[in-house]
Amino acid sequence: MKIARLFAAVAVFALTAATAQAQTKTVRIGTEGAYPPFNSVDSSGQLVGFDIDVAKALCEKMKVECTFVAQDWDGIIPALLSKKFDAIVASMSITDERKEKVAFTVPYYQTPGSVIAPKDTKITDISPAGLKGKTVGTQSSTTAAVYLEEKYKDSEIKLYPTQDEANADLAAGRLDAILADKFVLYEWLEKSSDGKCCKFLGADLKDVNPQGTGIAVRKEDNELREALNKAIQEIVADGTYKKINAKYFPFDIY
Repeated sequence: MKIARLFAAVAVFALTAATAQAQTKTVRIGTEGAYPPFNSVDSSGQLVGFDIDVAKALCEKMKVECTFVAQDWDGIIPALLSKKFDAIVASMSITDERKEKVAFTVPYYQTPGSVIAPKDTKITDISPAGLKGKTVGTQSSTTAAVYLEEKYKDSEIKLYPTQDEANADLAAGRLDAILADKFVLYEWLEKSSDGKCCKFLGADLKDVNPQGTGIAVRKEDNELREALNKAIQEIVADGTYKKINAKYFPFDIY
């Protein structure tokens, strides 16, 4: 009887351990799907972009299976906290305000803020004084939005659910300028027909994203955060990151 109970206990333990191991082998990644070239949805409905490729490379290093979940930007942190997914890989800038709600990995890329405007603009100064009275747009709930609202109080600030919508309004003449992450604006200017309307204006604004871009996880998921940190270091060291970078940009964004 005791032997039978022992075998039963061992079987239950093995089943529990196997179940727990199976659960840890899948990591759900939340991303926006509306922020090219970092994350977007292609013609076949698949999530693609720099963020997606980096996430897949990290999951390969961690030896876990990744699944991807598209989530509107404004609700992406609440969705993480409600356990809709396990990590946010969506070009999220690390900020002190966000660190009150989530934990971040080390940065996996750095991007300054930049201003773009129509090629025939009369604006020559992108300081708050230079953009006084001008209509400036960007995506809502971003570091660029916070930066504009804090420093450009004499400008008319227009916020959009996605960066693509802000870009479309600039191309249509409904904005005087846009402030956003430089690499996203670069993609639009260089690779879209609408982007031919416009140009970079002034110097980079490096204080828009001073802490870099990281992967967000729930604060209690420290093991996952450390695993992601290790994987980031590994893909940089073995050249995987460089190959992904070169696929999207002719310059180093790390």
